[in-house]
Amino acid sequence: MSCSSCFVVSIVVSLVTGVQRPEICTGRWGMPDDPRQSLGKLGEDLACDELSRRGYAILARRYRTRFGEIDIVARDGDTTVFVEVKTRVGDKFGDGAEAVTGWKQRRVAAMAVDYVARHRLHDRPCRFDVVAIDVSATPARIDVYADAFEAGS
Repeated sequence: MSCSSCFVVSIVVSLVTGVQRPEICTGRWGMPDDPRQSLGKLGEDLACDELSRRGYAILARRYRTRFGEIDIVARDGDTTVFVEVKTRVGDKFGDGAEAVTGWKQRRVAAMAVDYVARHRLHDRPCRFDVVAIDVSATPARIDVYADAFEAGS
């Protein structure tokens, strides 16, 4: 048994990656994989590739704290960069960057404080980037917004 959302995401994943993927939904009795998580993972993979191409060093992916999860932690020169990735299929619900609301910015900033403290990076500059990805385009459209917001926003 498969749902239409899972089918759409599996087709998008196949088109973007060029790899035939099995159905994402495993049915009623299996452990279903949320199509949004699959789309998010694809977006994070694409974002890491793009950031690496631009010279960023990827330090961590899906860094978890009590406040939530930072999609990507990277280094750009001497700067620690906390990256929020927003992946969309089309722009029906707006650009991915628009989804990083003030509330989300405050959450990412709180998670960044945790990362900085745990890794003793108090003396290093940091910034917050947003990567917006539209996988409905061929190839996927990837926009990197460096220094997209400030911690106090």
